[in-house]
Amino acid sequence: MGVNASGAERECSGCSSRAFVADSEEYWNEESWEDDEPGAAGCPCGSEEFEAAVAFSLGGDGSVRWMTVGLRCVKDGFCGIYADWKIDYSSTEHLLTMV
Repeated sequence: MGVNASGAERECSGCSSRAFVADSEEYWNEESWEDDEPGAAGCPCGSEEFEAAVAFSLGGDGSVRWMTVGLRCVKDGFCGIYADWKIDYSSTEHLLTMV
């Protein structure tokens, strides 16, 4: 998984297909990175293969306010939060289906 402050891109360990997490594709370009070029997520054990989960924090009106990407290392089970973003626009319903 590639991550930075603007987005995350995941890669299937089985077929190597790639997909963006939520609306990350909109921010996944050199102009948006500035001093925050994406890097590969890594476990302290050295592995770069994870199971991924995305969590959403919703506002009172049901809109997405925060997104968090958690990863679990398939080698040793280490878990951590590798990215999270504040969502400051609306409408956000589409984010719930774009994981």
